[in-house]
Amino acid sequence: MPIAQSVMLDHWSEVLQLTLPHGDAATLRRVIDEHFAPSDAIVTEQEFRIPHVFVSDMDSTMIGQECIDELADFAGIKDRIAAITERAMQGELDFEAALRERVGLLAGLEEGAIGTCLAERITPMEGARTLVATLKHYGCKTVLVTGGFHHFADPVAEEIGFERVVGNRLAVEEGKLAGTLVGGVTDSSVKARVLEEEVAKLGDEAVSLATGDGANDIPMLEVATYGVAYHAKPKAREAANGWIDRGDLTNILKLLEIPQHDWQVS
Repeated sequence: MPIAQSVMLDHWSEVLQLTLPHGDAATLRRVIDEHFAPSDAIVTEQEFRIPHVFVSDMDSTMIGQECIDELADFAGIKDRIAAITERAMQGELDFEAALRERVGLLAGLEEGAIGTCLAERITPMEGARTLVATLKHYGCKTVLVTGGFHHFADPVAEEIGFERVVGNRLAVEEGKLAGTLVGGVTDSSVKARVLEEEVAKLGDEAVSLATGDGANDIPMLEVATYGVAYHAKPKAREAANGWIDRGDLTNILKLLEIPQHDWQVS
């Protein structure tokens, strides 16, 4: 029996909901891209509901920068590191190997550069605080999970309002970056596992939302009820069942049919 395909499409400041009789998501996405691009949309086989769990990437999703690239600028090697970052986010390089290579290039940088970088370079993505505050208002658990570093993610999470943080830890020796990591790597498998663990705490009926922009977010986007690729790399956008190509993060609230008078502005 064909499965109904529901679509929330936010375009030209209007939200349109369609329910189609056939569950051919690929054809539906192609039609949306051909006739409405750039668009913001979610395609799903169930009724839209406010999520119980929200897990998000940080760099270029909840903040407008790639932290390691900005930090590399203090070491005078931003172009070199940014090129590796871009290839990793496109899925052209092994994530862990690329991360360890970039961290190694930062060896000897003063730890204080992180605080300066945070203060001068790192800014929340437009709509990030409103999205997180509104979801929390509805009882949603919020988790920031990043292939970046706790040095950045902890203050970013506090500023935006996330309740839990999962990320990598930079080794520091005598006030300088050692060029290595402490413990295991938060990679794509860890991101997906964090989402699954949070859902498992609430039961099989829990609805989950994930957002990300790069190849290392793909498993997380795929296992979420609503996996939303935010101004994402092509591979991540293709893997997700939702995407934001045009608007800011508050458009996710529109797609979830949360009325604007209920948005929480923090």
